Order: sequence, then C-alpha cells, then structure tokens
Amino acid sequence: MFTVKKLALSTLLTGSVLFFPAIHAVASVPQHVVKQQAGGYSVQVGDTIVTAFTDGSVPQDLHALLRRTTAENTDALLAKNFQANPVEASINAFYIAMPGHKILVDTGSGQLFGPGKGGRLIESLATQGIRPQDITDILITHAHSDHAGGLVKDGQRVFTRAQVYVGKPDIDFFFNDENQKKSGYDQNYFDVAHKTLKPYLDAGKVKTFSGTEQLLPGISGTVHPGHTPGSAFYTLESKGEKITFVGDIIHVAAVQFPQPNVTIAYDEDQDGAARVRNAAFAEFVKNKDLIAAPHLPFPGSGM
Repeated sequence: MFTVKKLALSTLLTGSVLFFPAIHAVASVPQHVVKQQAGGYSVQVGDTIVTAFTDGSVPQDLHALLRRTTAENTDALLAKNFQANPVEASINAFYIAMPGHKILVDTGSGQLFGPGKGGRLIESLATQGIRPQDITDILITHAHSDHAGGLVKDGQRVFTRAQVYVGKPDIDFFFNDENQKKSGYDQNYFDVAHKTLKPYLDAGKVKTFSGTEQLLPGISGTVHPGHTPGSAFYTLESKGEKITFVGDIIHVAAVQFPQPNVTIAYDEDQDGAARVRNAAFAEFVKNKDLIAAPHLPFPGSGM
C-alpha cells in the first residue's frame, strides 16, 4: 500500500495509462508502505485507507459504443496499449474506512448484467471480512446499472444500514417519466434507477445534493452533469492529501486519455460529458491529483 501525495496524471495522459506500477515508480515516491491484503488493493490518503475491490468485468464492443471516433482510430489506440476490440471493462468499487463510517463508492452491477458479468462485489468484500450490514454510507457516482445495481438483490436492499448519497439531478431526471420522452435516453436507464434506488427512497435512506456539498467528515460531493444529469465526483481529503472518485468521466483509458473528446453511447449528454472530461483532466494535471475511477483497469486509481 502506498500513500501518494500527488499523482503525475500528465504521465497517464501520454498513453501509458495501463502500466500502473511502472507509472507509480517514476511519477511519485511512496510515503508509507503497508502490507497488502488479499482481495483488494489499498492506498493510504493521509490517515485514511481506501481499498479498491473488483465487481468483475463486462465485455464492451467499442466500435459500436464509442462516439466521435472511428473504428480505425479506436483500434490504433488500443493497439498501443496491447489491446484489441472488444475489450473487457473493469467494474471497480472503493471502500473507505474511517472512524464511525464504513463507506462504499459505488456498488457494482449486482444481478443486473446476468451471470459472469460483474456482480462480484459482495464476494470481493468478504475476502477482507467486510459484510453488507457493516456498510454505513454509500456514495453513488450516478444511477447506472454498473454503479447502483449492487444496491439491491431480488428487489430488496442489500446494505440495510447504509445511507445512500446521490446527486439530486439524477433523482429528478430518472424519476420523471416525461424526461425519457423528452431526452430519448433509453428507457432501461430509467427502469434501473427505479429498481435500485426506490427501495432506499422508500426506507428514507437516500440523501441528495446539488452543486458541491460536504457529505461526511472529510468527504465532499460535486455534481458534474454530462454522463448523467446528476453524475458526481466525491473527494476525500485527509492530512493535506486527497483522492477524487470521478465516476464515469472515463470508460476506455487507452482511447479517452489521449483523446478526451471521444464519448460513449452511455453518455446522456454527449457534449456535456466531453466538457466535463476535458475540464477534469486539465485540473487533475495542474494539481497532480490522485483519482479513482470505476472503469480504469483494476485497481482503478492510477497507482
């Protein structure tokens, strides 16, 4: 485990994104080294431990999914990273342990993709003795199936103690059927939001936020509309260090790091998603911030 004060994200943007250990070795100096445990990958931010857990992966046909690119361009960028279409996309979730709180950032896909396509988060958490009933807070980056799907099983809440945080614009958007008709966004996205979040809404276990708000000790949420109307970043700060959980501003590292204007079919607002990604990348490079993303190759935090 490493504590990283600053991550040279500019190194990632050159196209070497998939080689995390090598990048880490040249881009930063480990502050503390702590023994890793089986089942997850941990980084220390200040005095707080953040652990990445896998929910598995899901196949993605990038020729069909990516926008503002060509199949030839996509293939060339993938080849530079020793990949080929279709790819297996990681689904990562992140666990934060702090006094009085055991926090998840996203919950994976649960049962929603079917057997062999994600749905392994509970199994992964169990490798380190973490049970669903231990979780006190869940930070949902947005209301898509591979982030909120793990909230429920057979229509019931999986994390019975947890308070769920989600950007208010996602609730406003996905819980109004008129928005589907106006936007043309696939009906499945609306169905998933209802299926995953309504049990928690009915139990009074959802807190929403707009703009930037302090949600938990050392953790703030900021809504960045684009991928969905309520897509959010969550930033953890501790002892002068920080990590930002960026949700789906990036799906395909090999393509979107070097070409951030490339979007994906899942983006509700294609222009907005590209703007958010470009602005975020510029900020992270300027500040050399550590980030964590659900679809970067596991562990998803650029270490």
